[in-house]
Amino acid sequence: MMLRTLLWLLLPCCVATTVLAEQPHVVLLIAEQEYETDQTLPEFVEQNLKDLCHTTLVHAKPDDKNTLVGIEAVKQADVLLVSVRRRALPTAQLDLIRDYVASGKPVIGIRTANHAFSLRKEEPPAGHDQWIDWDAKVFGGSYTNHYGNNLKAKITFRSDDAIPKTLLDGIRRQPFIAGGSLYKVAPLAEGAVVLMDGKVEGQGSEPVAWTFTRADGGKSFYTSLGHRDDFAGDVLPTLLKNAIRWSLEDSNIKKE
Repeated sequence: MMLRTLLWLLLPCCVATTVLAEQPHVVLLIAEQEYETDQTLPEFVEQNLKDLCHTTLVHAKPDDKNTLVGIEAVKQADVLLVSVRRRALPTAQLDLIRDYVASGKPVIGIRTANHAFSLRKEEPPAGHDQWIDWDAKVFGGSYTNHYGNNLKAKITFRSDDAIPKTLLDGIRRQPFIAGGSLYKVAPLAEGAVVLMDGKVEGQGSEPVAWTFTRADGGKSFYTSLGHRDDFAGDVLPTLLKNAIRWSLEDSNIKKE
């Protein structure tokens, strides 16, 4: 009788451990100083991803912005979420990201992720490297700049049967104002599927969120949303959680 009672007490612990081990692993690279994603992304993880996946947050060294601490976690990642701005990583660290992408696993990028690993004009430090065509190869984008911060961007949703239903699940498809400036990202590569567009007064529209199937066959999702005000709104948190779900849809990894 005592043995049976002991087994019943231990059983929930064993089940919980099994579930955790089967959860997909999302690694978040956070290295930018413009939009405070070192604060908003951990908050997003805490509020939205606990029951969906296991997460690892990777940050830049406090005294060396071009070196990421704990990036070895990328080797075990099932999904890579990138919020990085203009960093030239040590060659070995950038190679880990190159290898991850080449494996065909999913990549999600927000805001500055489309110019994550390219510097403006300066040369990278010795032993460091850039990935100049990262945006084109991984997201199918062609970021050049952004409109002024004083110009409010109105975001609208597209109606397209090619848009994966998972991505817009639970989102009210009503126009809204973006928290930050509108990025200039057009034209997109062939095969990109746009979910949302943005427009500022007197200018043409720009894609704001889209999916892209890479040459390696992997799935990518990118959105230029990512301002602190976007995280405080109704769309971006749900969109990001949906993007993680969508990125795992063709995987045999356990998903809640």
